[in-house]
Amino acid sequence: AALRRGPGREPMQGLYREGLPLLRKYLYQFDGLLDCFLPRLARHLRSESVMPTMYCSQWFITVFSYTLPFECLLRVWDIFLFEGMRAVFAVGLELLQCEQEQLLGLRFEKLIQVLSSKRTAIPASHESVDSFLKKAMTWKLSTKLREIEQEYLADTSTHAGQAI
Repeated sequence: AALRRGPGREPMQGLYREGLPLLRKYLYQFDGLLDCFLPRLARHLRSESVMPTMYCSQWFITVFSYTLPFECLLRVWDIFLFEGMRAVFAVGLELLQCEQEQLLGLRFEKLIQVLSSKRTAIPASHESVDSFLKKAMTWKLSTKLREIEQEYLADTSTHAGQAI
């Protein structure tokens, strides 16, 4: 129950409902965060037709179970239980920032392969799991996440109105 509801947290069952409504919102928000905080990488991914659904859906659904090395994963889960989904956004952005230079040199197929792969170690730019996670949790996301959520809600209500 703690994973599904908590103060200031959305119920997680929206990740698994028909149509995956909460996951769609999170992917929209992650794409917006990429545009804001890692614009060069966001442009490159878009130019290669790589969308967040292709690589980070499982980040949100499994909280990095298939992505991070085990010693890092346990710490991410601890932070996730305390911080909620903000931790997934922050760790995802930090991971992409650390891999940005490598990713900028890759084309579609290799991008998908690297972005979807299991990491065997924390990014080389960090000396330890502690430094990686401390840096990840310094991302200032709350305000931007709310702004992007409002855009998403406006966008989805506009599309819903057009479908009627």
